[in-house]
Amino acid sequence: MDLKDLSSNWKKLQATLAVEQPPDRKRKASEGVLQPQRDGVKRVKATPKPLFRLAKKDQNVQLDSMGVVASTPKPAAPSASLALWAEDNDIPAKDLAAAYGTSSSSLSLPDFKQEDKINQGLLTTADAGKYIAIDCEMVGVGPTPDEESVIARVSIVNYHGHQIYDSFVQPKEAITDYRTWVSGITPRLLQEARTFETVQADVARLLDGRILIGHSVKNDLEALLLGHPKRDIRDTSRHPAYRKFAGGRTPGLKKLAKQVLEVDIQGGEHSSIEDARATMLLFRREKDGFEREHQKRYGAGKIKEGIDDAEKRRARLKKKRKAKK
Repeated sequence: MDLKDLSSNWKKLQATLAVEQPPDRKRKASEGVLQPQRDGVKRVKATPKPLFRLAKKDQNVQLDSMGVVASTPKPAAPSASLALWAEDNDIPAKDLAAAYGTSSSSLSLPDFKQEDKINQGLLTTADAGKYIAIDCEMVGVGPTPDEESVIARVSIVNYHGHQIYDSFVQPKEAITDYRTWVSGITPRLLQEARTFETVQADVARLLDGRILIGHSVKNDLEALLLGHPKRDIRDTSRHPAYRKFAGGRTPGLKKLAKQVLEVDIQGGEHSSIEDARATMLLFRREKDGFEREHQKRYGAGKIKEGIDDAEKRRARLKKKRKAKK
């Protein structure tokens, strides 16, 4: 064979082999394996994937029989109603909630409490007693409803958290924001509301001669255009032992209920009845402290001063009422 033909055939064979050559099956060095380099050896740090996800903060973590993490939600905190009932009966509220597996404000226990009677006005099924707690819901009015509020619901409970009064209120101004997501107030509910004057008179009769418990209660009294002697007010938002939870500022009722009482309130639409119960429970927890502060402020020599302040306040509110008319 001619050498030229041999050379030509050899070139064709090489070209064929290059096309048919299988891809390189050599595996690439994986992370975590020693890899050679010119000046030595380098270990690439491997990041192993977790075998399971960590449980969230609001879950209890337990190991099952296989040693695998199993998470279950933490039990819910008790409601204000349940906490009051438990305290009256010397039972830890958490234990009671765990026993019944719920913290709902609609909790139904044997002889626990009657269902809340929404918009029933004054109830005679329970005595008001010496101490009453109030909470109100507001709606927005005017061109700046975030800043201007009027009262749309009033709830009052006694020392044991029993409902004494609950009523929707017909505002005297046009509502521009019902704030339903937080107040729970809707146009339909206000169709059955009592007049402002009726509610004002009802609440005034209940306040007479009683100790009033509230959270930022000044706002509720101003919305109702009512006065009350300062010596007969116990405001949970102003109590020194509770203000420390907000760095000396005014603490929110929801925050105090959670941190002091371990009670959940205001999870969505507010219930003024439940909020009044939480306020009463906060007062009961610090009753001795409230009375010590009261004695400092309204000791024997300061009673007359407190009465004078109350009279001046009533005079100012009387002028406001006339101006509204």
